[in-house]
Amino acid sequence: MKWLKYTIDTTTQAVDFLSEMLSELGIEGIEIEDNVPLTEADTKGMFIDILPELPPDEGKALVTFYLDAGKPAGEVETLLTQVREGLAETALFADIGPGTITAGETQDKDWINNWKKFFKPFTVGDILIKPTWEPVPPEHAGKCRIEIDPGTAFGSGSHETTQLCIRQLQKYVKPDSRVLDIGTGSGILGIAALKLGAALAFGTDLDENAVATAIENTAVNQIAPGRFPIVTGNILDDEALQRQAGLETYDIVVANILAPVIILLTGEADRHLKPGGLFITSGILDTKEAAVQEAFAAHPCWEILETTRQGEWVSITARKR
Repeated sequence: MKWLKYTIDTTTQAVDFLSEMLSELGIEGIEIEDNVPLTEADTKGMFIDILPELPPDEGKALVTFYLDAGKPAGEVETLLTQVREGLAETALFADIGPGTITAGETQDKDWINNWKKFFKPFTVGDILIKPTWEPVPPEHAGKCRIEIDPGTAFGSGSHETTQLCIRQLQKYVKPDSRVLDIGTGSGILGIAALKLGAALAFGTDLDENAVATAIENTAVNQIAPGRFPIVTGNILDDEALQRQAGLETYDIVVANILAPVIILLTGEADRHLKPGGLFITSGILDTKEAAVQEAFAAHPCWEILETTRQGEWVSITARKR
């Protein structure tokens, strides 16, 4: 789908005013480009896989909005006139900088793929994780390798929560392990378990696009579909999916989601684990750690083995008694 792209050359001081003005005109999906560093408050509770290094902030900003290329030309021109009037009004009380509007065209795929320039090969323990479009660094040629194209799904491996889970998988996966990956995203954790020697993985995700991405990533990593089936659905309330996944089937359940979902899963994950099986969790902000600990304690079937941390994120590994 094609979109008309309009970029306003402005200042960081004016960004909020212009965003509000565009919103009042019914324009959604505003994109802001500046060099203002994200604060801890900005990133709190967010999954940010790849955070680019920014040049110094000089107070400059670009505010971009998109219009459907199929919109009648008269409607587009009327809207642009309203935007120019809004810029003039804002300039009466704020420094809007040049305030010029540059027109262009773009497509959905341009937005989706723009982040790829920030994703480079890196290691977690003795595992090399690399994007599918990057070559293997010579110094890592002999390492166990996972190739990932996360697309729009979460899970490039760069995020602290993903790395916490991978390290726990490195510690606990055995050659005969069967692993249930809940909220599989890009499939990286299930793939990691299989690369570490697990016999089988089973993945679930609410997003059918994530499931499609995960299936593509298993193929890229030369994993036979039978070793890592991945299905769409909510294992918390879908009884058919619960049966399909299997009860008391797995040695490890891994869930890298967010604390509220993990709290709910403390009442479900044990049903899929063999006695003595492990529940590896992450996606837990340090401010939510106590609530997750309490949820585990509320179910006598769980024994917390260890808690690991990276940055502000927490991983809890529990054993089914």
